Amino acid sequence: MLNFIDGLWSICGHERIIIFTTNHKDRLDPALLRPGRMDMHIHMGYCTPAGFDVLALNYLGIHDHHRLFPEIKQLIGEVEITPAEVAEHLMRNEDVDLLLKG
Repeated sequence: MLNFIDGLWSICGHERIIIFTTNHKDRLDPALLRPGRMDMHIHMGYCTPAGFDVLALNYLGIHDHHRLFPEIKQLIGEVEITPAEVAEHLMRNEDVDLLLKG
């Protein structure tokens, strides 16, 4: 893998954006993670109650709290669900009350 990455660096010149994804960062060779090879590391975790607020604003246009938000946020804090899964659910219906009850 290191030889492949170094080969990409040599043919891409100075402008390059390469995106790597893994579910097991701890299993990667530390040399692969060093600055110069991977300069930015972003952890994509599970959805949080604050993350739900952002998704509700983006997908539903809700700026203020909906009456179901406290219950939904409590559930999100108790389970492991990705922001993508929450967003998928929020896109299923245009009726906000029906959607949030689902």
